[in-house]
Amino acid sequence: MKPIIYQVFTRLFGNKNTTRKENGSLDENGCGKMNDITLRTLKRIKELGVTHIWYTGVIRHATQTDYSANGIPVQHPQVVKGKAGSPYAITDYYDIDPDLAVDVDSRMAEFEALIERTHKAGLKVIMDFVPNHVAREYHSVCKPSGVKDLGEDDDTTKHFSVENNFYYLWGHPLDLGGLNEESAEGDPYVENPAKATGNDQFSWCPNANDWYETVKLNYGIDYCDAGGRSEHFNPIPDTWHKMTDILLFWAKKGVDGFRCDMAEMVPAAFWSWATDKVKFVYPDIKFIGEVYNPSEYRNYIHAGFDWLYDKVGMYDCVRDVICGRRRAGDITYKWQETDDIREHMLYFMENHDEQRIASDFFAGDPMKAVPGLILSALMQSNPFMLYAGQEFGERGMDKEGFSGKDGRTTIFDYWSLESIRHGYYSRKDMTDEEKRMEGIYKFILNLANEEKALREGDFFDLMYMNQHIADKQFAFMRQAGNENMLVIINFSGEHAFFDLEIPEHAIDYFGIEKKQYTVLDLLSNEEITTDVYGAHAIKMDVAPYAARIFKMKL
Repeated sequence: MKPIIYQVFTRLFGNKNTTRKENGSLDENGCGKMNDITLRTLKRIKELGVTHIWYTGVIRHATQTDYSANGIPVQHPQVVKGKAGSPYAITDYYDIDPDLAVDVDSRMAEFEALIERTHKAGLKVIMDFVPNHVAREYHSVCKPSGVKDLGEDDDTTKHFSVENNFYYLWGHPLDLGGLNEESAEGDPYVENPAKATGNDQFSWCPNANDWYETVKLNYGIDYCDAGGRSEHFNPIPDTWHKMTDILLFWAKKGVDGFRCDMAEMVPAAFWSWATDKVKFVYPDIKFIGEVYNPSEYRNYIHAGFDWLYDKVGMYDCVRDVICGRRRAGDITYKWQETDDIREHMLYFMENHDEQRIASDFFAGDPMKAVPGLILSALMQSNPFMLYAGQEFGERGMDKEGFSGKDGRTTIFDYWSLESIRHGYYSRKDMTDEEKRMEGIYKFILNLANEEKALREGDFFDLMYMNQHIADKQFAFMRQAGNENMLVIINFSGEHAFFDLEIPEHAIDYFGIEKKQYTVLDLLSNEEITTDVYGAHAIKMDVAPYAARIFKMKL
């Protein structure tokens, strides 16, 4: 199966509260619960063509909501971004976020039930692992007996030690310089000595653009050595043991994979050590790495990652093509750059970090990205990921609170999305556009696995013979067994008429006999009789923001 990953921002997904007050509290704006993701909802997601669900933000993280009545430490609001807080400022690696539970004291049992429901629906579970940094006030109240807390035995007089879990800044108190003061009531946050900030900021004065709500974890790299950065991996750093134990804890609960946040900020040596230990016990478990530096891709794959974000390459290129900043033919160079590791590259067009396709900051219209969807989902056999709401054309143009009107769906605020509410909880309210977009996504994503040639077939890029269309169109072939697919994609808003050349090399590569064939366009259900694989160019017409997907039996 070709993996199709559906990212669910759990806090938002099941929230049916339509108040949506800017900077609203949990009581005002409500919050989605794990129990809202019912078996019926999961089956609908599976019908979309999905194979895996990434539940984002399920581990307990910093929040301004008070759960002290349930034995959960209160976080200082000055080091919490937004009322709800960032899911990447973890406060307890062994706990489930209380916002997501109907019964806070049974939150772990509710997550275990969600895993069971997801598996019953025929889907696999992916959860976040945030290895590089934790919340300023990290403190585990749910760690298993005998487990030492992060920082519990640290020597705070040392800037660096392989036995320390954090980096300390030599007796200087943290100076937030008024950052996030509007959220704080009473005394300012105190941290002495200051710890290094999560985005590798080794200063006691982080600024507004730093991840000031987090602290960096120490994996045995001294970033401030007299001679520069130095590695100290023997003996094994204490953080390696603690973080690997956390992975094993969640794997034991039935999690099928981990999406590893900012994986490249943690040394590949750790990943090699940790993934080996986890996969020895759970050989089928998957690791997805958020790695943005293409020169590091192969190092992290060698270190045990199954899939890596193809953000700087394919995502950025396809987005630029959609927005008219690059030629469609540039896509060829992007897949070629990772051709030797193609099965490891995760294609996507949206996630919680990126702007929504339909936002004013991206395409402004979800239909304009349909060519990118077809390309990303059908061009190769590697995995594809979509973000909940993308399939309905979610615009992401709300001004939610800490997250301003930036074309992204907030990860910091209590909020709800009308598109998801319509699509999964009140389908009678769906707009015509939402229905149209859902139908397109459902067809393409199911096609990716239903057709063997698209699921696992060989690939041939046709653009070197078709540079005359490379500004706005892209064409390729896939073949498995006696089934051949010819895909022609139009990124233009205008109807495209052109001659498509099938190279002699492609005919030889696939062993195609030169004769007349009857081919079926899977999108329009139109049958065409043509010498499509003969000596002549094929006369093509492709609708705006659409494609032709021709299937031929050899």
